[in-house]
Amino acid sequence: MKDFSTILIAVDFSDSSDNAFQMARTLAEKFSAKLIVLHVINEPIDLRGFYVPHISFDKLEEEIEEGAKKMMESFCRQHMAGFENFEPLIVPGLPYDEIITQAEAHGADLIVLGTHGRTGLDHVLFGSTAEKVVRKSQAPVLTVRLDVESAE
Repeated sequence: MKDFSTILIAVDFSDSSDNAFQMARTLAEKFSAKLIVLHVINEPIDLRGFYVPHISFDKLEEEIEEGAKKMMESFCRQHMAGFENFEPLIVPGLPYDEIITQAEAHGADLIVLGTHGRTGLDHVLFGSTAEKVVRKSQAPVLTVRLDVESAE
């Protein structure tokens, strides 16, 4: 098996990404790899051309970014104890696109993603970030499905 020197884990702070993170950290420890912990702030719909009273979109974007930073700090405090070879990263954009872009930019040998395992109409309506990454990434992608029974 190929050794990994850099592993990118994309987190959205859900149970699914928490589960995938455990796998990514285990692999990073096994291979003494650097762990890039990526959170993508999904770009909100831009309604600036419409009249929406009492909403400052610049302020909303700042609040979303600040919230993401606080969640990442909390996530790292909770999950990174005893592991120092990591880099937290928060970027705005389309999740599947940024996951691939950041993996390439950081020279990731492996991308690890949690998947919700949606099927049917849910899958059609919400799409699958993991599926898009698997199809478009040059790097290998490990998807980790959340065991629904253990999450309940």
